[in-house]
Amino acid sequence: MGPRGVVRRTGYFVNEWTSAMNKVRPSAPVGAVRQHSQPPSAAQSVSRGAWFMLGGAFAAFTVSAGIMHSYAIFLVAFIEEFRWSRAETSIAYSVSQLVAGGSSPLVGAMVDRLGPRRLLILGGSLLILGLLGSAFIAAIWQIVVLYGIVMTIGANCLGLVVFVPLLSRQFVRHRGMAISVVQSANGFARAASAPLVQFLISTLGWRGTYLAQAAFIAAAVPLLAALFRRAGRYAIASTPVGSSPSPAAAAPLPSPNWTLAEAIRTPHFWLLFAVYLFTGLGSFLVSLHQLAFAVDIGFDKLYAAGVLGIGAFLAIAGTIVTGTLSDYIGREASAILAYGISIVGVVCALLITSADQHWLLWLHACFFGLTWGARGPAITAKTADLFPGGRLGTILGVITIGSGIGSAAGAWGAGWIFDFSGSYRLAFLLSILFYICGCIAFWALRRPPVR
Repeated sequence: MGPRGVVRRTGYFVNEWTSAMNKVRPSAPVGAVRQHSQPPSAAQSVSRGAWFMLGGAFAAFTVSAGIMHSYAIFLVAFIEEFRWSRAETSIAYSVSQLVAGGSSPLVGAMVDRLGPRRLLILGGSLLILGLLGSAFIAAIWQIVVLYGIVMTIGANCLGLVVFVPLLSRQFVRHRGMAISVVQSANGFARAASAPLVQFLISTLGWRGTYLAQAAFIAAAVPLLAALFRRAGRYAIASTPVGSSPSPAAAAPLPSPNWTLAEAIRTPHFWLLFAVYLFTGLGSFLVSLHQLAFAVDIGFDKLYAAGVLGIGAFLAIAGTIVTGTLSDYIGREASAILAYGISIVGVVCALLITSADQHWLLWLHACFFGLTWGARGPAITAKTADLFPGGRLGTILGVITIGSGIGSAAGAWGAGWIFDFSGSYRLAFLLSILFYICGCIAFWALRRPPVR
């Protein structure tokens, strides 16, 4: 046997030995041996696939969040045309938040099994169906069904529950940064959708605007699916022979591998649930009714939508900065900083008493917008830190129910408070209180759970 034959036979036995050791030692981190034997070109391919996946997640979440956040603009149009009360008009949004939280465990389990591309196609189809139907509504129950259920489930298939588990495995050392990039799409979507949708409603009417949104989704979904297919090819090409071709399996999973049943038995699970609950309450007691509040004060609708949109645009930088900071100063300190800035923004809204106070409206929009969604990367990254493993999507989905309950109660509660008192003042004060509760709950997560 020549030298080349010896090398080939030696490589064969080394590979067989490595495979056997991985089987008999399941407690070792998955992929630990493969990383050392992986050539540089393969490592570069994995990185390229991960970045494509991050770009696709940002684009998909931008599309879904932009569609869903535009309801705040439609709310004003519905009030003017149908003369519904604020609480009635908020029902569809509250139902949407409940459905978003309730469907998150299912979506999380589906992404663990099916992958993001199939969910993206399913979600895009549901969004198109809901938007087309919304153009012909005449009663509250119709918008509740179409927006609150159909479109919400569709948007959830293009949301954080789908992308966070995948990205947390690809960007283990920079998990906060990667999640914050995706989360920043939320602010970008709000910033773009507010003035754009208000302009479309002013020119096409709200029914025509729904049809335009449906056409946009129909054009965007095939492009997003193609982007994820390309990311999958890069990840598969970089996977060593004999390993799983799944993009999520290209990076090693942290240890221990938590299950949902184990996580629920820890106080940390319920503290994270409370953080999501309080954050949803604090945020949506303000955000859904921002434009209606400004119009009631006397600001022009298009002007107020533009100001709030520019403020929301700051969330891109705010979310990325706070998420990246969480990798260095800790998740707790980063989240509390974001809570504090949001509280300042709510205080500025409380001080507005007339349409002459443009500077207070700008300050409210900038401070509140800067940290809209900025706690998300710290919360989701903290969840991945505390409960790593292959069931992270399911665990995160169940915890997200807290966000759905809080957001639903906050959105409807602000409308009910206005109908009862004729003012949003009490709603804004409660927002500050719940943000403080969120700070306390997050600070209690400093120590890891005991298994």
